[in-house]
Amino acid sequence: MSKRWVFFSFHYKRDAWRAAQVRNMGVVKGNEPLSPNDWEEVRREGDAAIERWIDKQMEGRTCCIVLIGSETATRKWVRREIEKAWKKGLGLLGIYIHKLKDITRTAPSAS
Repeated sequence: MSKRWVFFSFHYKRDAWRAAQVRNMGVVKGNEPLSPNDWEEVRREGDAAIERWIDKQMEGRTCCIVLIGSETATRKWVRREIEKAWKKGLGLLGIYIHKLKDITRTAPSAS
């Protein structure tokens, strides 16, 4: 089996802390997280800059992992990333993260 180069897609504002837990497990290498300051800088430059950033981040990737939180399906950029991955023929995998701890809660919810 060949190594997969992964692009992570998730709702940044709501799930970045949970996504970091998954990304920091050490099971997927070669995908450095974007800092909140870097994301805000890209976001301030507008939709075209975000599109360019997504395209650049997907270069050389073989798989898109969608980290699914409670609001992920409503996110414009997550939908765009999934669409781009599909059109590029990347593998797609969804992982539910809505019950992982977050920065404001120390224990998973019962829901």
